Amino acid sequence: MTRNPNMREAILSAAELLFSTKGFNAVSIRDIALEAGANPGSITYHFKSKDGLLLEIYKRHCGPMNKRRIELLVAARRVRDVQDRLEAIVRAYVQPAFSSSSDLAGGGARFTRLRAVMSAEGNAVVGRIIAEIFDDTTNAFIEAIEESLPHLPRTTIVWRSQFLLGALYYTLVSPERVTRLSRGEADGADMAEAIEQLVASTVASLQASDVDHLDTASHQTKSTQPPAKGAAGKRKENSTS
Repeated sequence: MTRNPNMREAILSAAELLFSTKGFNAVSIRDIALEAGANPGSITYHFKSKDGLLLEIYKRHCGPMNKRRIELLVAARRVRDVQDRLEAIVRAYVQPAFSSSSDLAGGGARFTRLRAVMSAEGNAVVGRIIAEIFDDTTNAFIEAIEESLPHLPRTTIVWRSQFLLGALYYTLVSPERVTRLSRGEADGADMAEAIEQLVASTVASLQASDVDHLDTASHQTKSTQPPAKGAAGKRKENSTS
C-alpha cells in the first residue's frame, strides 16, 4: 500500500465530522472508512488506531492555535499597566480560537464542537489527548494571570479559566442564539464583537472578589451581630417597658 495524501486528508475530515456529531465512543473505524470512501486498512496504515486518528486531529488544529496563543501571551506579559496586561492576556487566549472555521490554523466551529463532545464523554483516551495538547499552554496562561492578580489563589483562577473555556465553546458552536435572543440587534456571527465581549466578561470575572473571602466576611459579620431575641424574650421586654 502506498501513501496517499489525499486519502489521508479525507480520512481526517471524515473522522472530524463524525466525532463532532456522534462522539468518539460511538464511531468505529468502519464508519470513518465509509464516510471517507476508504477501506479500514487505510486508516490503520496512516494512523495506527482510532486513538491515533483523534490525536492527529487535535494536533493539526491545536498545534498552530497554541503556538499563536503563546506568541500573543509573550507580547501581553510585556504590557506595563496591570489592567491592560490582564486584558491582553485574556485576548491572547481567546483570539486564536476564532480563526476561520475552514482553515487548520484555528479551532473553527466544527472542531470546537468536537472538543465539547469529547470533553462531555469523559473518555480516558480523550482525557489523555486533551492533557497532552493543552495543559502546557493552559498552565502558561494561568501563571500569567497569577502574576497580574497575585491576591487570587490559583484554584480560583483555574475555576474562572474553566468558565472561559465553556463560554468559548458555546460562543463558537451556537452563534445564532445570540442573534435570536437579542432579537436581531446583535449578530452572533460577528467574531470581532464576540472576542471583545468574551474578553470583557472574563476580565470582570477574574477581577471579582474571591468566594472564600466573601464567605469569611459574611461569617464575621454574622458572628458580630447580637443574637435574635425569641418570642419569650420579646414578651419579657414588653412587660417591663
